[in-house]
Amino acid sequence: MSYKLRNASPEDMNSVLDLIRELAEFENQPDAVEVTVNDLINDGFKEKRSFSVIVAEKNNEIVGMALFYPRYSTWKGRSLHLEDLIVKKEFRGKGIGTALYTAVLKYADQNGYKRVAWEVLDWNKVAIDFYLSTGARVFDDWRVAQIEEKAMKDYLKKTKS
Repeated sequence: MSYKLRNASPEDMNSVLDLIRELAEFENQPDAVEVTVNDLINDGFKEKRSFSVIVAEKNNEIVGMALFYPRYSTWKGRSLHLEDLIVKKEFRGKGIGTALYTAVLKYADQNGYKRVAWEVLDWNKVAIDFYLSTGARVFDDWRVAQIEEKAMKDYLKKTKS
């Protein structure tokens, strides 16, 4: 299959948002996506970029993407977080996801990052098996913790003194 990888541009954000929505549906959370195309453009392409995106393109159609950003590990130092890696359903199993994953790891290596981290759902056996085959570790004993905006605001209101 012939495809190319490249850094995303602001003009790609409609397609990137479509992929984000497809991922949310795959993860059984179709109504969870709140981000907009304008958010993606403003957060990913202004002076203080919040993230980077590599897209996979076939016949001028974006068929996959990897979105990632820097973070800091108190144990390892400079780290990279792979937020999402998604390939359109009809293009899965053709090496595009592997190519995107490899591109992120190359980016991390070339830019001096000590670790790349991400989350994977415990029921996504295909992804887990793939990650394990690359030498990644998938932890069973760590839990992801998050607080959403409304809960955060509610908590902060309660703690005001």
